[in-house]
Amino acid sequence: MAYCDWTKAELAAEKAAVAAHFDALKAQALKLNMARGKPGKEQLDLVSGILTVIQTPEDCQVDGIDARNYGELTGLPSAKALWADILGCKPEECFIGGNASLTLMYDTISKAYTHGLLHSETPWCKLDTVKWLCPSPGYDRHFKVTESFGFELITVPMTPTGPDMDMVEELVKDPAVKGMWCVPKYSNPDGIIYSDETIDRIAHLKPAAPDFTLMWDNAYCIHEFEGEFVPFRDMLTLCREAGNPDMVFEFASTSKVTLPGAGVSVMAASVANQKYMEKLLSIQTISYDKVNALRHVRYLKDKAHTLELMQKHAKILAPKFRCVLDSLDREIAPLGIAQWERPKGGYFVSVNTAPGLARRTLALCKEAGVVMTGAGATFPYGVDPQDSNIRIAPSLPPVGELEQAMDVFCTSLKLAALEQLGA
Repeated sequence: MAYCDWTKAELAAEKAAVAAHFDALKAQALKLNMARGKPGKEQLDLVSGILTVIQTPEDCQVDGIDARNYGELTGLPSAKALWADILGCKPEECFIGGNASLTLMYDTISKAYTHGLLHSETPWCKLDTVKWLCPSPGYDRHFKVTESFGFELITVPMTPTGPDMDMVEELVKDPAVKGMWCVPKYSNPDGIIYSDETIDRIAHLKPAAPDFTLMWDNAYCIHEFEGEFVPFRDMLTLCREAGNPDMVFEFASTSKVTLPGAGVSVMAASVANQKYMEKLLSIQTISYDKVNALRHVRYLKDKAHTLELMQKHAKILAPKFRCVLDSLDREIAPLGIAQWERPKGGYFVSVNTAPGLARRTLALCKEAGVVMTGAGATFPYGVDPQDSNIRIAPSLPPVGELEQAMDVFCTSLKLAALEQLGA
């Protein structure tokens, strides 16, 4: 029965019991961190073979190139072919970067700001106002990138099928709106897959700004932990067919495939965009780490082999997500104080508490030794208007520790709700 249907006496008794359990949890002096979506040790150990796929100087020869040397700014042809296979685009549309796709995203925004993009009339730094669309709840690091350049961030509500497209189509009529962040498959944090209709409407946008930029962060493109691989349409092709060939920049990386600290990223965009960006990037760097890119080519081989690896990751991740969802179903669902998504891929579980409970819940979690992503982080400027959304990252802790962390979380949420009810 939901807390709102309990009598005052029942709520008071419940609060006393929950507070006592909370004090017992605090006494355990736990130190558990669920703040970021880091792969756990078992996942890292799973892919340790990537460290030994290159052992001799001869192993560094590929595509007629010595991967140890300078040059090949846009990346090894074989690395481009691998990413094109995974993403469904063309090799010539791929630029191979370092270990973090976030760096490539930042560079794209930075270069738009200082130099303008292919279709910019002027660098964005010379404009009075730059506005940016932020589907929310969303990825905090995305929002911080555009906020750091002084853009005006506009919250676009997420729906079960992706961003509110009626709102997006209206907002892009403003020429000051220069772009939008998107995590189209297993969105961070909700785990939503954009519907075909939403993707088509995005591809067919007619923005007033000629340099409107769709930042398509396909971070979880192959990251199922339940069920079979879900194919996803190539946004570069869709935008090209819709008459917007240069509107989209797509990003991905192997951060949750191999080693996050030593992975390989990709920026996929039209050939025209690639040529323009190459001129700017050639001033910044001579080349990224081609030896590491070659390690990935040798280890991952192709899309089919990579998907086999991802099924091994899924066997490690699935019990962790089940632990989180089972705890929420058992401890929170009957009380009517929160709702949550049930993702089948990605790296997070998104919980929406009753309004006004997120900050207090997370403060209690921290008090009991469990660190989670800060309240508000999934909204622009770190401000959740409902003080409701909480992002749970189950991937790092072993299941045993995760069970402890979820005990702390559920107890903290109950206590926060009881406090709000005046129990």
